[in-house]
Amino acid sequence: MPKKSEKNKMEVKKSITAKTKKAKKVDSYGADQITVLEGLEPVRKRPGMYIGNTAKEGLHHMIWEVVDNAIDEAMAGFCDKVVVTLLPGGSASVEDNGRGIPVEKHKITKLSALETVMTKLHAGGKFGEGGYKVSGGLHGVGVSVVNALSIYTKAEIERDGKIWVQEYERGKAKAKLKSVGVAKKTSSTITFQPDPEIFTVLDFDLKYVIDHLRQQAYLTKKVAIMIIDERIKEKKSAYTFYFEGGIASYVRHLNRNKQAKHDKVFYVDKTQDDVQVEIAFQYADEYNETAISFANNIYTVEGGMHLTGFKTALTRVLNKYAKDKEIIKDKDDNLTNDDVREGLTAIISVKLKDPQFEGQTKAKLGNAEVKPIVENILSDELKIFLEENPRDAEGIIGKCLLAQKARTAARIARDSVLRKGAFDGLTLPGKLSDCSSRNSDDTEIYIVEGDSAGGSAKQGRDRTFQAILPLRGKILNVEKTRLDRMLGNNEIKSLVIALGTNIGEKFNIEELRYDKVIIMTDADVDGAHIRTLLLTLFYRYFPELITKGHVYIAQPPLYKLQKGKESHYAYTETEKENILKDIFKIKGEEPETVVENKDEEDDSDKTKSVGVNIQRYKGLGEMNPGQLWETTMDPGNRILLQVNIEDAAKADETFSILMGSDVAPRKKFISTHAKSVKNLDI
Repeated sequence: MPKKSEKNKMEVKKSITAKTKKAKKVDSYGADQITVLEGLEPVRKRPGMYIGNTAKEGLHHMIWEVVDNAIDEAMAGFCDKVVVTLLPGGSASVEDNGRGIPVEKHKITKLSALETVMTKLHAGGKFGEGGYKVSGGLHGVGVSVVNALSIYTKAEIERDGKIWVQEYERGKAKAKLKSVGVAKKTSSTITFQPDPEIFTVLDFDLKYVIDHLRQQAYLTKKVAIMIIDERIKEKKSAYTFYFEGGIASYVRHLNRNKQAKHDKVFYVDKTQDDVQVEIAFQYADEYNETAISFANNIYTVEGGMHLTGFKTALTRVLNKYAKDKEIIKDKDDNLTNDDVREGLTAIISVKLKDPQFEGQTKAKLGNAEVKPIVENILSDELKIFLEENPRDAEGIIGKCLLAQKARTAARIARDSVLRKGAFDGLTLPGKLSDCSSRNSDDTEIYIVEGDSAGGSAKQGRDRTFQAILPLRGKILNVEKTRLDRMLGNNEIKSLVIALGTNIGEKFNIEELRYDKVIIMTDADVDGAHIRTLLLTLFYRYFPELITKGHVYIAQPPLYKLQKGKESHYAYTETEKENILKDIFKIKGEEPETVVENKDEEDDSDKTKSVGVNIQRYKGLGEMNPGQLWETTMDPGNRILLQVNIEDAAKADETFSILMGSDVAPRKKFISTHAKSVKNLDI
């Protein structure tokens, strides 16, 4: 989850459209459907505008853009197989068995339709009429951007009974399109090698590719997506994802380590007014909600109109069913939105023409017309589902009523904690050392493990904008705890009041008292456990703190290396070795380090290597205030890892496994990943 803080400046809007039924296939996909908007030159000058950044995310976005074209063919009903291959030397290829990119001459550009698509920005079948009614891709910039940002690209098209090939270099055709053989099928294969002049990262991450394409396979049912890794000859691997049930299979996958409250997954796939709505959900014996929404296969991290419509209809239909069956007899006992969302695992996917994205991440669906459509479809289908599946209905309503009782108890507990208001100075916890600034945009709070580290942090901080909240011991594991009991925990109570946002149904991100919430724990097993407990708390009860980029993890140094008056801090084992080798000129063959006798007042490890004093910090409390400021708290020197959620489903699954009640999945997870753990400090 953690990643280095990075401002994402993706400003390119998308041009995408809604799904075509197989009965209404558009077979006239030719040069006339290719519309030209502008040239390619801006792409190499400002690549971040088109692919987000030139680091890991941007590199992989190159694959996503080409795959999106294949998915477009699949959504239009012309493709059922996509093959992504990671090749030696840093290149990749994407092949689909769709209709093949058109190759005839384009009447405006006077080039082949293929060369037009590959070399002209915003040229493709997504902009005019008759190419695609539905298309995906967050930016909609197409394969031309991939071509522009690649040192080499090759397009191989099987179409019209021939095999066509054209090669490109940094977006420009090396030669004219040529026919090289007879084709017995139709397909498109794009092979590209990202340009080292553009990208800071050049190695494709297999796991990252697998996770993204698995999700795309769930969202595009009955389409097989294969990933082949050919980069290491001795370790070739292949993975294939194919889901007959689409997002219903996705929900079952998400709930596989949870105890379901009803057997049958609710599922609907219907189209109204050219908006396709696909919804699947199931309740589990959990306290938290997992509702993941997509628009044209794009993960809408901040939700939007489709998610709002889903929640509105769900609450209304479940209340009506409970009243009709006389389970709820009094209006005052109606289920609330929070009641019907506890333990819910839901996927909401819509496909529409010209989606409008807004929000901080450009991934919040703003089309107002989508909300009533989702409401109508879900209302009609859920009523039928509940009537036809009474045992499943009983499990769903029973879960919601249990949540209602817990909500009442939690409200009483929460009101007792916050009854005077979080901004009343008298209610701020006594152990909080607050900052003097009241401008929340410039302030930060360090959540620190223990009184010793808290003391050093309080003395070393800049009191103007840095607040310190020390925690005594480990907080509750909120994955196993209801809100009412959770708020009885003094450490959590102090944290809720200090943040100022309230919690549960009263949560309000606008009331956050600090721009940065920084977790600062020791670099050992206990510190990692406390950090995980805090991340679980934030993910389950303060998710907007993470999705809006407010949560960070401090990185204290592991070592201080000193030779004479010269000293350096190392944050990793590798950095320590590099300092010894590159700065202090100590070679590996020189005598190994010798453990010194430890001073009684200092229980940190100290070793000496050829005149270099090496101090291993086991805890934050071992650093004096000046050292803690210099290494971990000074904005000019420190390293902060920003916590984000690249894959909400994966994050939910990981928290459920590691922090949930079921031992078997956790044991399997630990045994699977044990070999990949480095520098385990026991």
